[in-house]
Parts: sequence; C-alpha cells; structure tokens
Amino acid sequence: MTARAQIGVTGLAVMGRNLARNFARHGYTVAVHNRSYAKTASLVADHGDDGDFVPSESMADFVASLARPRKVVIMVKAGAATDAVIAELIPLLEEGDIVIDAGNAHFPDTRRREAELKAHGLHFVGTGVSGGEEGALNGPSIMPGGSPESYEWLGPILEDISAKVDGVPCCTYVGPDGAGHFVKMVHNGIEYADMQLIAEAYDLLKQGLGASAQEIGEIFAEWNKGDLESFLIEITADVLAHVDAETGNAFVDVVLDRAEQKGTGRWTVQNALDLGVPITGIAEATFARALSGSVPQREAGRVLPAESGAWEISDRAAFIEDVRLALYASKVVAYSQGFDQIAAASAELGWNIDRGAMARIWRGGCIIRARFLNRITEAYERNPELSLLLADPYFTEQVGQGVGAWRRIVAQAALNGVPTPAFSSSLAYYDGVRAERLPANLIQAQRDFFGAHTYQRIDKDGVFHTEWTGDRTESDA
Repeated sequence: MTARAQIGVTGLAVMGRNLARNFARHGYTVAVHNRSYAKTASLVADHGDDGDFVPSESMADFVASLARPRKVVIMVKAGAATDAVIAELIPLLEEGDIVIDAGNAHFPDTRRREAELKAHGLHFVGTGVSGGEEGALNGPSIMPGGSPESYEWLGPILEDISAKVDGVPCCTYVGPDGAGHFVKMVHNGIEYADMQLIAEAYDLLKQGLGASAQEIGEIFAEWNKGDLESFLIEITADVLAHVDAETGNAFVDVVLDRAEQKGTGRWTVQNALDLGVPITGIAEATFARALSGSVPQREAGRVLPAESGAWEISDRAAFIEDVRLALYASKVVAYSQGFDQIAAASAELGWNIDRGAMARIWRGGCIIRARFLNRITEAYERNPELSLLLADPYFTEQVGQGVGAWRRIVAQAALNGVPTPAFSSSLAYYDGVRAERLPANLIQAQRDFFGAHTYQRIDKDGVFHTEWTGDRTESDA
C-alpha cells in the first residue's frame, strides 16, 4: 500500500468519524480504520466528498498507508480499549512515529503510556479534545501534551482543524507527558460546576418566581447577550424553550432529575484532594450529580421537616438580576479554582503550563467557551504568576458588584429550603480567601491536643507542642 496519508484515525464512532472528516475537509489525506470494517466503509460511502480518505481493513495496512513520521489518532473508549490499540500499534510503528490519544483518558494513564512508548522510540501525545460531536467536525478546542518535538510535526495540523477566535487557533502545546489530558480533565471539572450553577439558577427562578420553562428560557436568552454569554447559557435557553412532542409539555419538565457522569468530574476532585487545592464549586457540582442519583436516600429524605418559609418575591426584575449576578460571581469562582488546580499540578509535575494560553484556547470550540475567557486570558497576560484569579483587578471589581446579590440569593434559598450547593460553596470559598483570619487556629490546637501534631504561633517562628495531658508546658517540636 502506498504510504500517502498525512494523518490517520483509528476508531470511527461518532467522535472519531467527525474528526476524520474534519481533517479531510482541511485538505489532508486521512487514513481511516475501525475494528469493524463496516464503519470504515460507511464513512467513505457517506462522506467521501469531504476529502481524500484511505480506508484499511487491517491495522497493518492502516499503518502502511501513513507517510512518515506516522501520525495515528486513537479514538476509542478510554482504558483497556486504548491500551489494546496501542499494543497492536507498537510493533507496526518505527522510531519517531507519533501516537495521539484524543479520548478522555485519565492523565496518570497518559503519563504511563507516554513513558512506555518513549522506550520504543515513539512519541505519545495525550490530547484533550472538547466540543462534542459538532466541535470534532467543525472545529474543537484541542489540548495536546507530549514532547515539544511531536508538536512541531503535529501542531500545524491540529491548529488548522481547531476552532478559531479572532483568527487565533483554539489549540496550543500544553506541556509534557500527561499535561494535555490533565488540562482537559480540569476543563471538564469546570464544566460540571458551570452546568450545576446554571441548573441552580434555573431552579431559583422556577421556585422563586413560579416561572415556566419557556419564561426562564427567555431570561437565559437575554442573559446570553451580556457578560454571561457562553455556549452553556445559549443551549440552556434552547433546551428550556423546547416542547416535548409526545406530551406537549416543556421538554425539561418530562426529563428525569438524575444526572449521569462519565468520571472526569470525579477525577478532577480526587486530584484536587491529592494536591490540596480547594475546588469547592467543582466538588459540590460533582456531589450534586451523585445526590441526584441517590434514589433510596432521596425517597427516605422526603419525610424530613423543612421549616422553610413561603417564597414571596416583591420585585421580579430585582430578583432576576440578583440571580444573574450570583451566577456570574459563582462561575468566576469555578474558573478561578480550576486554574489554581492547573497551576498546582504544573508546579508539582514540572509541566510549565501557561494558564493564559489555556483560557485563550477555551474561547472557542469547547463546551465551557464563554465571553469572559477573554478577560481571564488578559488577567494572566497582566500577571502570569497571578496566585488568585479573583484578585485580578477586573474580576475583583466585577464580582464585587454582585456580592450583595450573591448573599441575598444564598440566604433566600436557605430560608426557603431550595438547595444551592454550588452557589453556597462558591460564596463560602470567596469569604474564605478574603478572610483575614480563619478558625483553622482552633483545628490546629485540637490536632495537637489529641495527636501531638504540633502548631505554629503568630508571635514567633518555629513549630511547637503543648503537653496537654501533663503540665501544659510548651516546647519546640
């Protein structure tokens, strides 16, 4: 077989199929392969006019059709399936070839695979791809890791097929080994928080105003014209306006209130715990999905007393504006926490990730694309070492304008028995980082009392222990 394809895709489910079509539409000759040849044949039959495809039935023929250095994109299920494809590829590839895992792999797996393939003289590029089916076809946000050398070959192709904002590709080199998949994981964690916050805003408008889905959809559509403009706000308005064909009711009202998850939110929270980074909004959003699926607990919980008041809104417009301001402030907290996590992992693992560049490539193509990502990019351009996004002058001013509304919404929700875990935890985080003194002093004293874990003092340097069960003298630890 003539080695003429510039890039190959193995795994032709919806995402792989659309990514292959995207490459072809941009003028690349694309080798395509799937375990079941029927999917390969149907891609060529249905979309052959997108460009030049080179179909193969066997993995050996697929690899042989690729020009060197071979660039193979794997688009199969994360985990064992990815390992199986890699194991099949390794003996067929040669030194300098590039394997790209564009699935939602867990970044420790990517680090392991990158080290394994490096031992064979191969480049392994763990690549986050965001934007869903439409993004894969029309331009996703792409987050490639791996070696800088591999990006020299691969980068121009990925930048070419990525989304563009103001002519700038939504793709850049992220960092070594697992950095690309790590950043995609945190992106998904922020996505969890963003979706939960939007859902809480919807619930507040529904409970507080008694508004219909259609009315709330119109509110979200209006919000999408301002600072909250984003893909998720846009599709929320669309979903809320949709009418179920079978019942004639609002579509959202016939959907079961149990949210699924594929694991990236959990991974984000687990990693944050390992790093000691408080991503409270993301964590509460992840737990909220878990609670929604906790059927026995929710059924048992219906007997619990509420002691809540009747919600009476005297000024409808003012309440809507309060919810909008609280939503904006809480969203900024979620992004701020996510970027803190990226900074912590980058420092620990030596990745040197440019947070401003991550905000820039998230402006288009991806699920969390939003107007204020431009402001986040600008914040990190002003200060690449910014320790807290909320402390950037722009966000300090913007969030500060909504703090009163934020407090009113969280308080009203609590008084009226409406759960707002992401709104509430985001406000608590905001108050925590701005507090001059936290009650952790008491916790340290308690830890020293029962476990001799020591403490530090505010009036002198050193680490100390008190003989709590003895004469209570203090000594250097």
